[in-house]
Amino acid sequence: MAEESLLRGTLQFMDKLGVYDVILPFLLVFSIVFAVLEKTALLGYDKTGDEKVTKKNLNAIIAFVCGFVVVASSKLVGVINNVMGNVVLLLLLGICFMLLIGAFHQQTEEGFFLEGGWKTSFIVIMFIGILLIFANALGWLQGLYQYLQTHWDSNAVTSIVLVIVVILFMMYITKDRSKPKKKD
Repeated sequence: MAEESLLRGTLQFMDKLGVYDVILPFLLVFSIVFAVLEKTALLGYDKTGDEKVTKKNLNAIIAFVCGFVVVASSKLVGVINNVMGNVVLLLLLGICFMLLIGAFHQQTEEGFFLEGGWKTSFIVIMFIGILLIFANALGWLQGLYQYLQTHWDSNAVTSIVLVIVVILFMMYITKDRSKPKKKD
């Protein structure tokens, strides 16, 4: 019992220091901005001999400033904390899904990979999940939910779902299944 309270006390002390509200969001934003600037070489290159090197000093300064600007806004830090927790939850759900599919999949030397329509469907579902997470963190879904709760009855929702199912069924039936011909 003493170990549990010691660990809880340590986490509370780190919270009071601002580790969760200042240091971790700063490091996250700094790392992402710096990595994007390094990868894209947006600010150009420096030549050292025959080698082109990104302008690390400028990239670091811009990433540093972006990190501090984000940390200065408590609303942005709140959104980041909310979003990151939910994105990690979505990642765990995706991993659990892959574990379940992998249990029924034949093992190969390369491992298990989603292919074709499964891969596209999984990417679309994850993208929609991330959009919903951001919309919820910004408070956009609450207004929509309240509107739907007060203005829609079960007949309207059932009718819309039926129309969507019919449209998806028609798209599936009329889809061109012929394989494209390869050019020589």
